[in-house]
Amino acid sequence: MVMEIVLIGRSNVGKSTLFWQLTGTKVRVGKRPGITQYPFKTRVGDIFYVDMPGYGFMRKASPDYQEKIKDLIVKYFEEHAEEILLVVQVIDAASFLDIADRWEGRGEVPLEIELWEFLSDMGLNLALAANKMDRIAKADVDGALDLICERLGMMPPWTQWLDRIAPISAKRAQVQPLKNIINKRLAMKR
Repeated sequence: MVMEIVLIGRSNVGKSTLFWQLTGTKVRVGKRPGITQYPFKTRVGDIFYVDMPGYGFMRKASPDYQEKIKDLIVKYFEEHAEEILLVVQVIDAASFLDIADRWEGRGEVPLEIELWEFLSDMGLNLALAANKMDRIAKADVDGALDLICERLGMMPPWTQWLDRIAPISAKRAQVQPLKNIINKRLAMKR
């Protein structure tokens, strides 16, 4: 059976750029959210990498269309759970806390947290790619990652989760922490 590593996250967090860094395969990207509309797969060795559509805000997309994308994502994970070796949830680490605060201020569960909990409840192996770390001041990195951990239900400090949390910058090709997580997961498969 061919296994999958699936990249998922909110629109415009850098999933497709990260996909390219991990696979060498370019996916059509744009400055406007919602460019990736269907799962895009490419094979690297004996693993399929899957770039999922972004969820959440999509400019000029109707609520019905946004709900259709959400349903597509849920259905994909339900139908492919047995084949998924690892789910990499990609977040924009520089804006994650502000967005979570805004949602929680309205009495809502932030989409990133809802997705993390959904995937955890499914029993899938999860990793968090905290992307855009280059936008966080070096002095604030550990504090920001600790707060992100806490929001996702993991006890800080984040450094105890090196097998699950990868601070990266896909745009700057700084993805080694995630590659380390993937390589460990692949080694466990063999």
